[in-house]
Amino acid sequence: MPRTDEFALADLLSRHETAILQEWIGMQLADTGRSHMLKDADLQRDARAFLSLLRTAVETGGYDITTQPWDELRRLLENLSQTRAALGLSPSQTAMFVFSLKEALFRQLRTALVNEPERLANVTATASSLLDRLGLFTTECYQKGREAVIAKQQQEMLELSTPVVQLWEGVLALPLIGTLDSARTQVVMESLLQRIVDTGAAIAIIDITGVPTVDTLVAQHLLKTVAAARLMGADCIISGIRPQIAQTIVHLGVDLQDVITKATLADAFAIALRRLNLAVQKLDTARRPSAATISAADQP
Repeated sequence: MPRTDEFALADLLSRHETAILQEWIGMQLADTGRSHMLKDADLQRDARAFLSLLRTAVETGGYDITTQPWDELRRLLENLSQTRAALGLSPSQTAMFVFSLKEALFRQLRTALVNEPERLANVTATASSLLDRLGLFTTECYQKGREAVIAKQQQEMLELSTPVVQLWEGVLALPLIGTLDSARTQVVMESLLQRIVDTGAAIAIIDITGVPTVDTLVAQHLLKTVAAARLMGADCIISGIRPQIAQTIVHLGVDLQDVITKATLADAFAIALRRLNLAVQKLDTARRPSAATISAADQP
């Protein structure tokens, strides 16, 4: 890369930074495709920081964006990409922050090198290549940031989809809805064990009414959860065993002999109460005084 090209771009950025910045910011603010979630003040702040760091990096580090002089600018683009990914901006909207600088930069280059067409072509080509690499770097950072956001959301959804409910003192219920894979099993197990510790529950009911299918893997996950709960001193009852699931478990040869299973959550809850020497008794409505009788009794 000719050093004269580097000096030409660095000199242009130094002498015309204000003009380039104003035109670049104006173009971005006027862009109708810009997301409404991006505040004008944030855009202007990011643009000023980027252009200043770009000038410094070109002056001290040339065009190799992987070198140490470019570290601060790369960190800026990483933070910018992750922030805009969290706001819900698209990859193209994020990358256009860098690509849109070309128009304002090239206009100043044409004015500054109007009498040097060959040099103008060289500097324009190298500057374009430089901004392309920075734009692609921004897209890569955006993708990483987006993946981090998605992973966090998935973790939050897993936690929300595995609530542990205390039905009665000493009785917990864990209603499962959807597919039970290895990742979710870990969340289920951690949530259940923590609630057992917090409440001192002796019985945990795992309800799989909302689980569409039960295969060997799902059955093994259930057995692991039951085993872990037993190690914490709580017995488990699996409810929601539909005829189709029962046939599948038998066909797969899964051994559930040591686990109590019931068709409904109500049946499982009844067993849990009996194990705790508790009972639900229906009140005798015939012995309860009516409202009219109470009113008459209150009269002098």
